[in-house]
Amino acid sequence: MRRGRQYGERSRPGVGLDHREPTERSGAAATVRRGRVVLDGDPCARVGCAVPPDGHPRILDPTCACAPAVWALGLVSLLMDMSSELVHSLLPLFLVTVLGASATTLGLIEGIAESTAMIVKVFSGTLSDAFRRRKPLVVAGYGLAALAKPLFAIASTVDLVFLARFLDRIGKGIRGAPRDALIHDVTPPEVRGAAFGLRQSLDTVGAVAGPLLAIALLAAFAGDIRSVLWFAVLPALAAVVLLVLGVREPVVERAAPRARARALFTGIARLPPAFWAVTTIGAVLTLARFSEAFLLLRAQDVGMVLTVVPVVMVAMSLVYSLAAYPVGILSDRVGRAGLLGLGLAVLIGADVVLATAAGPWTVLLGAGLWGLHMGLTQGILSAMVADTALREVSGSAFGIFNLASGIALLLASVIAGVLWDTLGPAATFFAGAGFSLAALIGLFGMRALFPRR
Repeated sequence: MRRGRQYGERSRPGVGLDHREPTERSGAAATVRRGRVVLDGDPCARVGCAVPPDGHPRILDPTCACAPAVWALGLVSLLMDMSSELVHSLLPLFLVTVLGASATTLGLIEGIAESTAMIVKVFSGTLSDAFRRRKPLVVAGYGLAALAKPLFAIASTVDLVFLARFLDRIGKGIRGAPRDALIHDVTPPEVRGAAFGLRQSLDTVGAVAGPLLAIALLAAFAGDIRSVLWFAVLPALAAVVLLVLGVREPVVERAAPRARARALFTGIARLPPAFWAVTTIGAVLTLARFSEAFLLLRAQDVGMVLTVVPVVMVAMSLVYSLAAYPVGILSDRVGRAGLLGLGLAVLIGADVVLATAAGPWTVLLGAGLWGLHMGLTQGILSAMVADTALREVSGSAFGIFNLASGIALLLASVIAGVLWDTLGPAATFFAGAGFSLAALIGLFGMRALFPRR
């Protein structure tokens, strides 16, 4: 009997309604029911994905076992990103125009905050692997981010803004790797790119809604940024409630603590060269993609009116949200490396456009290209980590990937701020184009390491 694929195997002619086959990924027995594969003992797999005539399962199919968890996590991301991007679209202007911070200070705050988030992911990912529990860490991370939101509204100094941003990003770091590992746990390889793309698209819908809400509220409150920041609290709290009530975690049999520790370190040591190649490329790419706060400063620099500056984030996020899910589906069918390379090329174009921008419309074009680059790279990088990581250490793998990217992001944002203050905006974006080209060359040299799908 040939080996079945989890969720994606078709039943053979002449076989009864139910029969059992081992699965490739876990070795556990599965039951095939009318062209669907159901993992025995997996509460998230009571109903398998129906396989359409073209042989490609659909993550949007409501009968797909992994769909409810992926959709719920995506909606949680949507609500939290709406809250975070409402703050983020106003924070650079709040720091520079209200509190009098410099571009270097802005870069330092953004760099430390975002890199801290990525560095924390390595510890949260490893903990989720060690205890075989993802959801408690995901809830803790989203909860901390929700508690940090009121601090932005009451901040009267740069130090308090830094503390709020630091706590908010620690929350992001705690939840990130366990959440991605949870998606990895409940999705088969046949729909993995689509699953990560769907979550990323829903996340980015929130990133569109947040700045739009900021623009509307700025108009309603006559440009009073502090009053607008209070409105970030409600969607953050709603995200935590939805996560607690709407996401179920698969039950995983846990070994003794000593055996779990031994298996964890052995699994990390066995991570293949392809994983380290993805991690290296992701780090170099992060050097090229410093904080989006500099897109907002660029818009103000070329004369965009303060109350509409957040539209830059809307343009970027809208393109990002429209691209991420289709790109994820496409990567499941034609491969990931080529699409990642296309994303790097688009980022080079975005940097050149932003470096040479002379007016608001050119900045919006550059922001749109930036968003297209994000749609072509972020979900694909997550899927590539999942493709190359062992399931039992997937949380640690995502953590290691984000640790490397976090260190790179700190360097990138500090370098961007210094270049902005010393040589001007054009130098900042031309430097980003140079790092993007280096990442593209590295991807071309390592392409043979990546699995084809």
